[in-house]
Amino acid sequence: MSKRTVITGIGIAAPNGLGTEAYWKSVLAGSNGITELDRFDTAGYPSRLAGQITGFHVEDHLPDRLHAQTDVSTQYALVAADWALKDAGIGADTLADYSMGVVTSTAQGGFAFTHNEFDKLWSRGPEFVSVYESFAWFYAVNTGQISIRNKMRGPSAALVGEQAGGLDALGHARRTVRRGTELVVSGGVDSALDSWGYAAQLAGGLVSTVSDPARAYLPFDAAACGHVPGEGGAILILEDEESARTRGAEHLYGEVAGYASTFDPAPGSGRPPGLRRAIDLALADANLAPSDIDVVFADAAGAPGPDRAEAAALREVFGAHGVPVTAPKALTGRLAGGGGPLDVATALLALRDSVVPPTAHTTDVPEEYGLDLVLGQARELPVRTALVLARGRRGFNSALVVRAV
Repeated sequence: MSKRTVITGIGIAAPNGLGTEAYWKSVLAGSNGITELDRFDTAGYPSRLAGQITGFHVEDHLPDRLHAQTDVSTQYALVAADWALKDAGIGADTLADYSMGVVTSTAQGGFAFTHNEFDKLWSRGPEFVSVYESFAWFYAVNTGQISIRNKMRGPSAALVGEQAGGLDALGHARRTVRRGTELVVSGGVDSALDSWGYAAQLAGGLVSTVSDPARAYLPFDAAACGHVPGEGGAILILEDEESARTRGAEHLYGEVAGYASTFDPAPGSGRPPGLRRAIDLALADANLAPSDIDVVFADAAGAPGPDRAEAAALREVFGAHGVPVTAPKALTGRLAGGGGPLDVATALLALRDSVVPPTAHTTDVPEEYGLDLVLGQARELPVRTALVLARGRRGFNSALVVRAV
């Protein structure tokens, strides 16, 4: 279990950029991917904004046979995996059979696909429902389709933990590598921006009703009033370091140095939330002290209660204003299972280029939070180690540490 696990490839599909460098350029420039939702008529909805991916044409990326059997979220995942594998220099024959696995997370499954098939069922009858509905909706479908497309028959899994699930997938992928699988394709992608999926997200009561895309999602701001849903995420290639170096991997973006997950106690129990413990455990797993962390990529729920709780956990671990904190997801919205992996990819790019992207739009951070939140412009500083946090509804907490190699 002492093997080091490194990340050798990155593939990103995000509302503010398709492809790693396009996304990174947009993040540093503060380009907002949150716009008015245009996939259906939102008249009468209390919220109308979303982090939408634009300019994606499936026929440019995937063969026709996959179009009919995949939800848009799976199409994003397959393409992001293709990009990540190309970035890592991996082909179907690079490693021996059963030496490559797939571990992904999705919190929403194939919402748009299922909505379309249910509409056929109700309006035309069961004989018109696609046979692919049997799996296109399923939480494990991204793992399965990536595995089939790339002939990866090693140990594989699918995890569900809402916003925290993507970090859990990466943590499980590292565990899989440490147990002897040389390479694991991992990360998370989600999309539920059809009318059915969007309504389901609104029903949770945590979506902002502000109509201005630049003011709707304000992590850690005094005016924070909820988040904006988004779609997309990131797929990463995790490898055993020795194997990666032996095969001559071009990129070693960083090491997955530490990971931990916890669960909040029942409401009303009087016990503290589990985020602080997840941070402590992840640092201990990485054999690091709080002073070793150069930047924190926050979960950044964008609502007063959760923001206050996260700020308290960071203050307890690092001290007031003790570490730079950022939330680039303010430009994309919260991506459910795709959010954590996208933050990890962003953290790796921050390590590569020694620059921390800002938290867009936030301007007024309550002093009681005690946060050194990166605001306005990117901050240049030597970044060697980053902590990424994610929390899912109903009590999931995950923390992951990446460091330069």
